[in-house]
Amino acid sequence: MRPLLILRPEPGASATLIRAQEMGLEAVAAPLFTIAPIAWSAPDPAAFDALMLTSANAVHHARPALARYRGLPVYAVGEATAAAAREAGFARIQAGASDAIELLGMLAADGIGRVLHLAGREHRDAEHPPIVITRRIVYGADPVAALPPAAHDSLRRGAVALLHSPRAARLFAGLTDAAPLPRDGIAIAAISPAAASAAGEGWRAIAIATRPDDTTLLAAAARLCK
Repeated sequence: MRPLLILRPEPGASATLIRAQEMGLEAVAAPLFTIAPIAWSAPDPAAFDALMLTSANAVHHARPALARYRGLPVYAVGEATAAAAREAGFARIQAGASDAIELLGMLAADGIGRVLHLAGREHRDAEHPPIVITRRIVYGADPVAALPPAAHDSLRRGAVALLHSPRAARLFAGLTDAAPLPRDGIAIAAISPAAASAAGEGWRAIAIATRPDDTTLLAAAARLCK
């Protein structure tokens, strides 16, 4: 069985590692990004109809000011983000969108006009008129300069690399080429078609999750590991 290489930042990396080990996979975590909070000013909750969350990291790093918005409904990208919102004390949560554009479509369909988006520094500037979006940057993701040693070891053994975002895919492809490590000896499992496209071509095999969540991505990766 080929090893599984988990590249997402913490705390997600550890959560994925546990799921992979429970599936009987030989998994190694080697995050490509370090997540850190960014100081932000919390606007008046009364100015908004809903809270928009496109990453669980926004929930983890927006505290303690996040508690001010518990009275608002939450629209979240993915079940992991929704679960983080529930753990933070939010009760009204809509989840399931694959990205910010789809999420804004859900907001528009529900008649939401004023949205507070808590985002990462490297967010996508998605818009959906006539929704008025106020963004606050609450965390940043700083990339590593080179592949961690654990990643090198796994990739030389023909690992299957998990790609949780287009940004991670682009970084992984660049670091792999710089190492240098031949792409044709490495398989990738991507959380979305956009992430797979960002990784480029030449990999031994490519699998794309049928849904943009960690469980479905791991299932796709497991097939490549066997």
